[in-house]
Amino acid sequence: MADKPHVVIIGGGFGGLYAAQALNRAPVRITLIDKSNHHLFQPLLYQVATAGLSPGDIAEPIRTILRHQRNVHVLMAEVIDIDVDARQVHLADDDPIGYDHLILATGATHTYFGNDQWSDLAPGLKSLENAVSIRKQFLTAFEEAERTKDKALRRKLLTFVIIGGGPTGVELAGTMAEMARQALPRDFDNIAPDDARVILLEGSPRVLKVYPEELSAKAQKALEDRGVEVRTKSRVTEIDNDGVFIKEERVEAANVFWAAGVQGNPLGRCLGAPTTKRGLVKVNPDLTIPDHPEVFVVGDLAQLTDAEGKYVPGVAQGAIQMGQYAARVIRSRVAGKAAPKPFVYKDKGSMATIGRAAAVAMVGKRQFSGWFAWLMWLAVHLLFLIGFDNRLIVLIQWTWYYFSYKQGTRLITASYKGHENPRLNPAMAAYEVGSAEQETEATV
Repeated sequence: MADKPHVVIIGGGFGGLYAAQALNRAPVRITLIDKSNHHLFQPLLYQVATAGLSPGDIAEPIRTILRHQRNVHVLMAEVIDIDVDARQVHLADDDPIGYDHLILATGATHTYFGNDQWSDLAPGLKSLENAVSIRKQFLTAFEEAERTKDKALRRKLLTFVIIGGGPTGVELAGTMAEMARQALPRDFDNIAPDDARVILLEGSPRVLKVYPEELSAKAQKALEDRGVEVRTKSRVTEIDNDGVFIKEERVEAANVFWAAGVQGNPLGRCLGAPTTKRGLVKVNPDLTIPDHPEVFVVGDLAQLTDAEGKYVPGVAQGAIQMGQYAARVIRSRVAGKAAPKPFVYKDKGSMATIGRAAAVAMVGKRQFSGWFAWLMWLAVHLLFLIGFDNRLIVLIQWTWYYFSYKQGTRLITASYKGHENPRLNPAMAAYEVGSAEQETEATV
């Protein structure tokens, strides 16, 4: 394979993985680089964060997925720089890797809109590590509340603030409310369903603002029916150890989670191409960058209005289609054929779940909500999960939860000390759940 054109793919998410698979049997050699060893099904991260699924249910080792593809070499490594003039990718602890074609599919990360000091106080949800950490904090809040006799402290411990009313925020808030009011109180003696308070804050006039107003309204009602306090036109002005400020109003909360915005991966700026204020790379209609037709940017990191004038959203389907398109362009170049027509995004719909048997969905101009939309959501997410075993396990878990109201992975597996959550009462700081020797976390 040494004489074949070398395609380097950075990122094993939807864009990078589907690009690699689309180059199967192509006369190229592929190096796929990711700092993790697994492909993550990000749309279900909130299920891990709320104890519905285990990490291994929504992730699969990249090597396992591509084990039958002979032209792929997988590297677990961290890329720290890209030299587009020399056509080299620089790794943190190894020699540079040269390429003939590069596909950058590193996705996006959190943005705190210039308030990076909030990151430790309001963790976001972009990785398995984030999800497991949020799960630990969420479950431990109930353990701490069970032990305290201080009513004010208990209320603070059981107040959960989610900042951002997009799909991630809505899904987190709805599921946390169901857990806090229906599932968890059954297991505690000193906690009543009404003790928990879930607050969803959104700066714009409505949640799920990319959806039609009617679906946004239905989503908000479904959240409120589950006990979520939905507060629109509410911008957070400060976050500290004791809660959040909404302008001058203070909300005491021991648990604050961030779902308000994303920015492009910093590697995008290494390309020298134009970027947006959020660090997204502005790409050409064929997903390449100006002056470097050998460099493609796909997925959440790319900023594109396609050939038909449609904005390509940062969702899984956008990343999949972009990755596959970049692979088609490379195939045509290697074969000496004419390039494909400019990229056109095929909108296959969007959906968000609010909780058990409640969701909203938009397919073309058709709108769905409630139980039927929830079934659609289940089917689509099962379809795109990698691996038959994962699909079967997740289907069994969801079915069990539907009939029993019991989430299946309510484990606090890592050693926990109160100081890990800076909002906990100092008197609680020495309390430790479990021990390092007892860790039983199922990892990928």
